[in-house]
Amino acid sequence: MTTTPLLHRLPPNGRERLLAFSHEVSFPEGSRLFEEGGAADQFWIIRTGSVNLDIRMAGRRPAVVDLLGPGDLVGWSWLVPPYRWRMGAEAFTLVRAHEFDATSVRALCEADPVLGLAVTRRVLDVVARRLLATRHRLIDLSGAGARVS
Repeated sequence: MTTTPLLHRLPPNGRERLLAFSHEVSFPEGSRLFEEGGAADQFWIIRTGSVNLDIRMAGRRPAVVDLLGPGDLVGWSWLVPPYRWRMGAEAFTLVRAHEFDATSVRALCEADPVLGLAVTRRVLDVVARRLLATRHRLIDLSGAGARVS
């Protein structure tokens, strides 16, 4: 399995317990993994390939805000109610990934609070990095030189 921050520093057997709720999938180039606002009932860890994260913009094509690659977590909205995607995602190249059943992973995290806290912290790290990347990309899209505090 490709190395990913989500599976690092978990309690004993945490990685194996999470992987029990996954299976391998592939997405051809150009296929949509999910749409903004849709039900977030799975998530992925990319093994090979790349995925664009995008947001809808009124009257325009979706704006790409981040490019994810091997080892990256695709999707974090599965962990936060109301479990709806906050962005969209499209395979930029052929993608092979581990797909996880989010409902089962949430149940595992609730049943094992130590594992749940570790998973939540790993996902929060991803969210923080994505928010920063999105902010930078939006500044680029809105015009060079825009200053945000």
